[in-house]
Amino acid sequence: MSFSTVSSRYAGPQLEQRILDFWRDKDVFSQTLSQSEGRPLFTFNEGPPTANGQPGIHHVLARTFKDIYPRYKTMRGFYAPRKAGWDTHGLPVEHEIEKELGIFDKAEIEAKIGVAEFTRRCRESVMRYIGDWEKMTERMGFWVDIDQAYYTLDNHYIESVWHLLKTIWN
Repeated sequence: MSFSTVSSRYAGPQLEQRILDFWRDKDVFSQTLSQSEGRPLFTFNEGPPTANGQPGIHHVLARTFKDIYPRYKTMRGFYAPRKAGWDTHGLPVEHEIEKELGIFDKAEIEAKIGVAEFTRRCRESVMRYIGDWEKMTERMGFWVDIDQAYYTLDNHYIESVWHLLKTIWN
């Protein structure tokens, strides 16, 4: 048996890309899920990052921890689906639009552009960054179901939160 020559030069980014391509081409993440289906369930819903700007290195660190534990649980015999999520409303998003408009007073927002237009711009703003977040997620090899991600601005999600709060209240 002969072995291929191994270069003494470490080409990290190229090696990483080959591994990522292999995982994508072989659909390895989905295979780990299908092979472990029926085993004890370990649920992972990502505490969603706020999609109000470009992802930074601190997001890579946080997502590394979010990736390690479900992978570990899978290797320990659990079925561990991972659902991505996006925090798409709240003060960070509003603050970005306020900066773009140069308006920081709620009454001035209502008078100049109205609540509906302000809300539309907030929604547009978060959607502009999600593609960058998805690229970063794939590049770092974070195994999470982006195709079925939840968005905190969806009415279904908002209604589920209201239902939960009412249940807790009762």
